[in-house]
Amino acid sequence: MSSNLQDGFGCSVCGERHVLPLSYSVKAPLAAAAIPSDELEQRVVITPDQCVIDGRDFYLRGRILVPVIGLDEPFVWGIWVEVSPKNFVKTNELWTVQGRENEPAFPGWLNSQLPVFGDTYNLEVSVQTQPVGQRPQFTVVDEEHPLGVEQRNGITMERVEEIAEMMLHPERLVLPDGPPARSAVTS
Repeated sequence: MSSNLQDGFGCSVCGERHVLPLSYSVKAPLAAAAIPSDELEQRVVITPDQCVIDGRDFYLRGRILVPVIGLDEPFVWGIWVEVSPKNFVKTNELWTVQGRENEPAFPGWLNSQLPVFGDTYNLEVSVQTQPVGQRPQFTVVDEEHPLGVEQRNGITMERVEEIAEMMLHPERLVLPDGPPARSAVTS
């Protein structure tokens, strides 16, 4: 596996050369994916950054930034978290307000699976609002969780390649006590 961002990398799984993304994102919360398609319009309100289900479950889209050793640019997981109604309403009220990034952080719980890390559903994060036009940043609370360790310590380019291989070939991933993962995460 040798790579650089411009040339991509040689995949040890399939032998092909692939682009090496520094980000992957989830388009909707897991909870929305669980709603039958014929009920989506009545039960789910979703924008690129917010989601409300049944008028009572509230989700924000944001980013987990992971430093990449030797690069100025971080690796980014674009994911969804569930937040309390109070924090969702406050976030919505401040959506276009300058200085909103000075608001205190608040708790959220992952509503996205990142199969690279096993089961990440309901993993607690701290949600920090960012300047207008930027998605919130999430910090994993559990410092022992593999995602929290990577967020705190950073990852190597070799790890970026490993993640790319796992995301390109999700049939190789197995969730705890379950079948191979199907990746809903895109680069």
